[in-house]
Amino acid sequence: VQLQASGGGLVQAGGSLRLSCAASRRISSIDAMAWYRQAPGKQREPVAYITNTGSTDYANSVKGRFTISRDTSKNTVYLQMNGLKPKDTAVYYCAAFVSAIDYWGQGTQVTVSS
Repeated sequence: VQLQASGGGLVQAGGSLRLSCAASRRISSIDAMAWYRQAPGKQREPVAYITNTGSTDYANSVKGRFTISRDTSKNTVYLQMNGLKPKDTAVYYCAAFVSAIDYWGQGTQVTVSS
């Protein structure tokens, strides 16, 4: 599975961004997809998760602000990020999980200025 992430950028605190992750195969055949992020000097951490049945889960730090969704017709998963905070600054990665094998896209930088 090849994944192409896009949509990062520079935004002021309180602003919004939408990240996209386009997959090279039908996402309905992928067990789950997720967004992770890695801030400078920190470990990569999970942000949001969506299964092939549409179930979602979020890190506590983004609940109520971020929404993960998918468009099966476009084989794309999205991360809508509202109410961005400087601590959300990180490189965001999308991941796909198929039969216990994980695939990763290249990261997209999100920078939130105060």
